[in-house]
Amino acid sequence: MKRYRNLTVQTGLLAASLLVAVASYAKTTQDDLKQLEGPLTPVGAERAASKDGQIPAWSGKWLGAPPGVQYKAGDRYADPYASEKPLYVITAQNMAQYADHLTEGEKALFKKYPETFKMPVYQSHRDFRFPDAYYKSITTYAPEVEMLPNANGIKNSPAIVPYPVPKNGLELMWNLRVSAGLAFEKATYDQAVVYPDGQIAWGRVKYSIYGPRSTFQFAPKDEIYNRSFFRTVTDLPLRDRGTVIIGYSVWNEDASNSNRTWMYNPGTRRVRQAPEYGFDQPSGPGGFRTVDDDRLYNGSGERYSWKIVGKKEMLVPYNNYKVMNTSTKYKDMLTKGHENPDVMRYELHRVWVLEATLKQGFRHQYAKRVLYLDEDSWIALSADNYDARGQLWRTNFASTVYAYDAKFFYTTTVFFHDLISGAYLADRLTNEGPMPALTPNSEFNESYFSPDAARSAGT
Repeated sequence: MKRYRNLTVQTGLLAASLLVAVASYAKTTQDDLKQLEGPLTPVGAERAASKDGQIPAWSGKWLGAPPGVQYKAGDRYADPYASEKPLYVITAQNMAQYADHLTEGEKALFKKYPETFKMPVYQSHRDFRFPDAYYKSITTYAPEVEMLPNANGIKNSPAIVPYPVPKNGLELMWNLRVSAGLAFEKATYDQAVVYPDGQIAWGRVKYSIYGPRSTFQFAPKDEIYNRSFFRTVTDLPLRDRGTVIIGYSVWNEDASNSNRTWMYNPGTRRVRQAPEYGFDQPSGPGGFRTVDDDRLYNGSGERYSWKIVGKKEMLVPYNNYKVMNTSTKYKDMLTKGHENPDVMRYELHRVWVLEATLKQGFRHQYAKRVLYLDEDSWIALSADNYDARGQLWRTNFASTVYAYDAKFFYTTTVFFHDLISGAYLADRLTNEGPMPALTPNSEFNESYFSPDAARSAGT
């Protein structure tokens, strides 16, 4: 049986949280907020170092590019830790001594690829922070957050981290969903499915995101701030070139206020509203991943029962600047079986372990999902997805960096490993394309994500 250790005042709440009924949603209290000025950081992470010192205390000393790093908008992010060497490298031969810090998916990859899969582990860092405007939004609005009765929407939420001291799995899931969104993201992402024989199926998507909630003009009671807009235009594979998907998701979803998606089909030259878009619909080259696999989880909460399993010190992808560096070529990164370990960086961090179990009467490719959420950013770093037989099917890693322009933690390349077929998908690749544009403000407006815009984007 796994051993999960209670690590702080936060995790003292966990035993009780597992018994919370779906209909009872506690408010963030003033006592909770006081913790953000004491044992917890402004977003609810533990300030202190781990007992053995392997995880450092949170410093939050850098906002934007670190001192000494030359950076201007449009540049690649220079790696502030480029001079560091691995503290140690985990292999199939020595993994047993690190087993307490490994996910089930990592263990499965060592078992499946004992000769080639490795994990270079580096010194851990907690040096970056969010802008003060985000912290202020938490202290101002977190006590006012209202979860809707269906648990599929929230109202009056801060710009990020609606529940800085989460008391149940639904609150933790909403922290993930809200905190992963950027105000402005414009990028061309390459995608590659690498088959066991080394053959690659390519995809390429132009990706535009407008998240009003994450702008500094945030005001939760204005309807615009309760929507997140998206637009994708497919370049590859060729059979799908010109397909446009456009629409918005709502944070306060109910019967009268729901998500909207439109699709432009270049074959018919028509824009049609998609009756339902998301969940386990196939996405990416060959439909390798699901729509709600985006950044490991980007779906609604309605199909799963959510449970906080605990908080644990885990070895996870972190500060992965090398993964998106132009000097890292696709041919070197995309090796057989799994990504090249030499481009990866793992660090020991405290993560929330969040388990989602498919509800009776609902369907999804994944009967169970286990997500590992970074305490400092609340974004997902790793995910293990199980099939209906209870077998671990896919294990996924999200490479992350701190984006100097957006002053936000950012998910760069994501690796989705199919443990049964032996193929894997590398998504959100940018090494050999343009640098993504990420800012805390936006060049977009609502009209850029309208049905008319879908038609013009595809022609």
